Amino acid sequence: MQRPTGITILAVLAAIGGVLAILGGLALLTVGAVASAAYALGGVVAIIGLIVLVIGVLDLVVAYGFWGLKPWAWTLGVGLQIAGIVLNIVEYINNSANLSGTIISILIAAAILYYLYQPNVKAAFGRA
Repeated sequence: MQRPTGITILAVLAAIGGVLAILGGLALLTVGAVASAAYALGGVVAIIGLIVLVIGVLDLVVAYGFWGLKPWAWTLGVGLQIAGIVLNIVEYINNSANLSGTIISILIAAAILYYLYQPNVKAAFGRA
């Protein structure tokens, strides 16, 4: 089956996001390691950097899976969008994010979820 255009777009965006997240995660790890020698918060920054690094790797994995229409990529894509919605809500509750940014992020994730559940998209991944 031919890859739907929307999946191609999502694959490219996931790859770009994955590379940027990996670079950001590495930067945070470096800053956290340097800062931990002088400040207690450095360890927290390093942990956040590690989480961002893992998310970046997962984004690259989902990009690869989307590009190749791998059946597991659909599940991973759905899981990452649900996790993103939950994290946005948690960040907002903890006053770490503003309302408009949270709403926009949740709407984007919801739109991606809606798209992934379209019958032709599910069929492209071998999910009827």
